[in-house]
Amino acid sequence: MSFKRLEADDFVVSSDSISSTLWSGDIPTLSTFFTSSTQEAGSSGDYYLNIFQTASNETSAAVQFAIAYGNSKGSGSLAYNVNVLDRSPSSTIYGQYQNLVLGDENTDFAFGTITASEFYAISIDRARYKEKLFLGSLSLKLSSSTGEVTLTDNSKVASSVQFNEAGRVFQLVSGSAGTVDTTFNSNGYTANSGSYGWVLPDVGVILLNPLALADFAASGGIDFTYSGSASSAAAPNVSPNTSLFTSIELGEEFKSNSEETITSDYVFVRPRSSEFNYSENPSFISGSTGEVVHNSFINNPQVYITTVGLYNDSNELLAVAKLSRPLLKDFTKEALVRVKLDF
Repeated sequence: MSFKRLEADDFVVSSDSISSTLWSGDIPTLSTFFTSSTQEAGSSGDYYLNIFQTASNETSAAVQFAIAYGNSKGSGSLAYNVNVLDRSPSSTIYGQYQNLVLGDENTDFAFGTITASEFYAISIDRARYKEKLFLGSLSLKLSSSTGEVTLTDNSKVASSVQFNEAGRVFQLVSGSAGTVDTTFNSNGYTANSGSYGWVLPDVGVILLNPLALADFAASGGIDFTYSGSASSAAAPNVSPNTSLFTSIELGEEFKSNSEETITSDYVFVRPRSSEFNYSENPSFISGSTGEVVHNSFINNPQVYITTVGLYNDSNELLAVAKLSRPLLKDFTKEALVRVKLDF
């Protein structure tokens, strides 16, 4: 076995961004949506709904995203204690996203120019979006009995990138696949109620602005509201989570891609003409005498390089690279072997 110490210029680091479909089965657009009746009836159903791409009792069913509703006053869900109002699952969800996104329990969400004390949250399953959502690929259609709207992120036209505790923040605007629809406002917002929400690509979350969705169709909304109460003292007729699910189900279009950065280390191994020309293989060297088996190989060896092993200074094998085919090596030949390590 022969060894060669690698130098600093033998190493090159490269990063490539790779995008892929978001949903299970490599489906680019999710058009069918299902919930689990078991989950809805359980305790977690008061906080969020898991959405599947097929019926939840099928073997191929997998959670694609979850829906939740947050309200600082606790409306939209029953209070934990009838004697302590404004404390309910919706207020808990609101507080959780305050910590996750804003990092400040005393700050409300600002969608464009509108400050809101409530939101709908779409949280993409962690296994779906890998490292982050691929900006400019989002198309989410929401429908109601009075209209529909397709939403996307404004990453292609944003003059600057905003950051908060959850990473990058982009406004959710009217449009499709990153192309902004300026029908209601030049920036894709509604005419009266700010943007449609936020897109947080680094944590796979979309926040929807209820005020924008509740606006009239002529102003960019779809007159979307859940049939509920203004206080956590009374249960809503239809929960906010179910109402949003119905709107997404009617829209039949949820498209987005995932993105991840693959870091590659390239190692260049350069066998010079005078190197790696002899082998310790028994067909080359006698195991009993240590002599070259064939006299013709003494001055004119013929060997084949098939494997490159990478060792540390303690002589520990760290990685093995196999050549696609054996590489002939003798005193008249030099080679350049490029080893790629992805992680």
